[in-house]
Amino acid sequence: MNRLRTRFILAFIAVIILMLMSTVGFALFAESLGLMPEDRRLAELIEQVSPEILAEIETITQRAAPRQLGIFLLIGAANSIIVAVLLSRSLTKPLDELATAARDIGAQNLSRRVNVKGKDEIADVAKAFNEMAAQLEQAETLRRNLLADVAHELRTPVTVLQGNLRAILDDIYPLEKDEVARLYEQTLHLTRLIDDLRELAQAEAHQLPLNITEVDVARLVKETAVTFQPMCESEGLTLRAELLGALPTIHADRARLQQSLNNLLNNAIRHTPTGGIITMQAEQLPGRLHLRVIDTGEGITPEHLAHIFDRFYRIDAARSRDTGGIGLGLAIVKAIVEAHGGKVTAVSAGKNQGSQFIIHLPTVGQ
Repeated sequence: MNRLRTRFILAFIAVIILMLMSTVGFALFAESLGLMPEDRRLAELIEQVSPEILAEIETITQRAAPRQLGIFLLIGAANSIIVAVLLSRSLTKPLDELATAARDIGAQNLSRRVNVKGKDEIADVAKAFNEMAAQLEQAETLRRNLLADVAHELRTPVTVLQGNLRAILDDIYPLEKDEVARLYEQTLHLTRLIDDLRELAQAEAHQLPLNITEVDVARLVKETAVTFQPMCESEGLTLRAELLGALPTIHADRARLQQSLNNLLNNAIRHTPTGGIITMQAEQLPGRLHLRVIDTGEGITPEHLAHIFDRFYRIDAARSRDTGGIGLGLAIVKAIVEAHGGKVTAVSAGKNQGSQFIIHLPTVGQ
């Protein structure tokens, strides 16, 4: 009903405009033929005509003019209706296509797109619709991938638990402490996975709880280095902590920042061979704070660098979950840093060239 009302209004406006144009055109046409009183040739001829003939011409003209004007107005109205219909169709066709596409999106056909054409405003709406559809399609793809990854990650420890428990019940494995310890390790793995997924879900929904306090950055870096020093020594690695210049006290969640640094250091330890060096740096720059974890390890090739912060992503797919982690550590770092209004980046010159992870935290307004 609204669409018909819109078309009627457009048609009515077009009729009025074209009727005026037809009237003006008639006048210009008459003047071009020398029928207007202002024309000098007509004025000279009129002076030579007798009053009786002029009176008769005036009478005939008065009778014929309304008919001619009516004909021109009728032609103008017909043309106006035709133009109005074509105009309304040209305006409503893109809107009809958008409405159909919106219904397709609602029916989960997220690959649906519309043609970007028409006036600037219509084209802008079409572009915005396509961008929205692309974002929805990407979000749905990520959701499906997450479900598939979670199912895959949960299946392994659950399968191990079921198999070993079944073997114990069938007296294939003896119920000894070593076997119970292995089963207990699998339950810990499940607990870590569930906790990590919960944190990621909260972060992506912008609901990650943060306990914001004043954090002494220098102290945080030193304490983290002391915590990881024994682990690095056992792996034959050298751990360095470098405080570059005076460091500020920032407002942040200390435990979450500690967790981010822990994840980056664990990642560096896993990917740095014996004899390597891991350096943790902190530096204040204009308006921001940089926390860096630099290693001399395996490095990251460009095709992996673009996905390094994706959940469940492993550079070496052959690594087991025990040696390579579950692939959520860097994704959690990214979520925590973004929850603080910052960002995390990774830099590497390539394979066997080491890598550098940089946490960028804003300090303006702290």
